[in-house]
Amino acid sequence: MRVISGKFKGRKLSCADGKTTRPTMDFIKEAMFSIVYDFTGKQVLDLYAGSGSLGIEALSRGASSVDLVEFSSKAIKEIFNNLETIKCGNEIKVKKKKVDSYLKKCEKKYDVIFADPPYQKNLINKTLRLILEHQLLAKDGIVILEHHPFEKIETQGLEKYTIVSKKYSKCNITTVSGGNNENI
Repeated sequence: MRVISGKFKGRKLSCADGKTTRPTMDFIKEAMFSIVYDFTGKQVLDLYAGSGSLGIEALSRGASSVDLVEFSSKAIKEIFNNLETIKCGNEIKVKKKKVDSYLKKCEKKYDVIFADPPYQKNLINKTLRLILEHQLLAKDGIVILEHHPFEKIETQGLEKYTIVSKKYSKCNITTVSGGNNENI
């Protein structure tokens, strides 16, 4: 696993061994980052952060700040190892919390929110609903979800949003944007 582009391009990142994390493959990461190409000045949230690779990639491409939310102690250890590898300073904040607890109490708005929960645990729709209900998207913000192809995004009540899904080998990438995010 590596940083694909930007100021940290080519830096190798580590991830926790075992079944607690599932690193995003480079070609999936490239697909995700082709959706929002310019991260300059963006506020980014990486939920179920694992190794922190998506947040680190966003920072490498110019994000002004990144919050990583992860609960696994093993994964948090790898995040700090990766942050030490890239020497990113204070632009990335690590939050050791359960995602739903973080989302319910968060008062910050984000331009880009990544969510890559464990597959087939019924977390993808719950996470998306919490993001939207708690109005965590900045105006013109976007949620980028990585999920198992068998997990379908529940669109009822989301008619004012633009929802686009694409299938890649063993996962789907779904984006949710629009909806006049300031007045959800």
